[in-house]
Formats: sequence, C-alpha cells, structure tokens
Amino acid sequence: MSMKTSTRQIDGVAIVDCSGRITLGEGSITLRDTVRELLSKGNKKILLNLGDVNYIDSSGIGELVSAFTTVRNQGGDLKLLNLTKKVHDLLQITKLYTVFDVKDDEATAVKAFGK
Repeated sequence: MSMKTSTRQIDGVAIVDCSGRITLGEGSITLRDTVRELLSKGNKKILLNLGDVNYIDSSGIGELVSAFTTVRNQGGDLKLLNLTKKVHDLLQITKLYTVFDVKDDEATAVKAFGK
C-alpha cells in the first residue's frame, strides 16, 4: 500500500492528511511533490497530519527532514500532527523529534502558526 495524501485549508494553513507508508520510492516522492506543489502555490504554513501513517522508514524520515528544510528555506513553517507511537519512537531514536514542531491537536496546531 502506497501513501495517499489529501490537502485541506483551515485559517490559511494547508493541512496534508497522509495515510499509508512513507518509504523509499513512491511514498517519499508523494510527500516531496505535495510539499513542493503547496509551496509553488504560495502556501507557507504546512501541517502534515501523520495520524494514518502506519509505517515510515529511514528514507521517509529523510523526506520529512527535507520537506521541513525546503519549507523553512522559503520562509515558511512546517509542523507535524498526530504522530503514531511508531513514528514518534522512530523520531526519538533518530534524535529528530526536537527538530520538528510536533502537535497532537489540530486546532492547537493551526493556532500555533500564528497570523
């Protein structure tokens, strides 16, 4: 099962609902393309909802970091929402948990972007 994404907008924040697996190949490419497309349309506030991501590998983690860096470099902000325990643990192990701004409540996350 590959990754699927759908995007919705709330208060100027682009929320990307991801489901499936973020792994080497298709999953990480889907993520990269989605983020690039949002940036190209002027979306600078991006919230990745990973609640339905059941598996992520090191390449998927790399893609999250890369997305984060790309958005930051363009003056935007990227946050993560609803990490499953598996993804949370993996970010802890790889010491990347502190790199990301991780939220577990959508309304709080949207507010956290500020105006």
